[in-house]
Amino acid sequence: MDMSDLREILTRLEQHYLGARPALHFSNPFELLMATMLSAQTTDKQVNGVTKVLFEKAPDAAGMLSLSQIELEQIIKSCGFYHTKAQNLLAACRKLVDEYDGEVPQTMEKLIALPGVGRKTANVVLSNAFGIPAIAVDTHVFRVTNRLGLAHAKDVLETEKQLMESIPKDKWSDAHHWLIWHGRKICTARKPSCVQCFLQDICPWGGKG
Repeated sequence: MDMSDLREILTRLEQHYLGARPALHFSNPFELLMATMLSAQTTDKQVNGVTKVLFEKAPDAAGMLSLSQIELEQIIKSCGFYHTKAQNLLAACRKLVDEYDGEVPQTMEKLIALPGVGRKTANVVLSNAFGIPAIAVDTHVFRVTNRLGLAHAKDVLETEKQLMESIPKDKWSDAHHWLIWHGRKICTARKPSCVQCFLQDICPWGGKG
């Protein structure tokens, strides 16, 4: 993509989604980690309803481990895949307690070593909990960036790599939020609103849907 087009896309995204922040509710790195792990294959709204109850019972890793798997499954059941998610939450909390004194680590390597944590979740935590520049590629970011031509990749890992090369590092974390909100509001998966899109004139994919 031409660098002038890239800059224009980022400028317009920033103008439309200035101040965009995560939709997940959290007050510390632990809560964000748990909420992001729960968010797979469900909505942030659903997760927020669950974590409101969950974090009252389990405000930290030690508190989470005080719950049995059955108790935890009952709390998070509405998030879907609750059996696997409960296993991962408990296993991750066990590792946090055993190896990090209950604190969430601040490196990609240590985060992805936690059970149930992949690069997307790790990037979300690094960026939003610790202010470390990162681009988390979820389904929205993958779809939008490949449609816009910001990336040309067949998987999320290659998309992340290309975005890190094309987007200035000081824009990584903000651009992540702009792209997510654009994917939710306009560039949706099934019925993108190309006619209403403020990027249509410079989008190589615009109108093809």
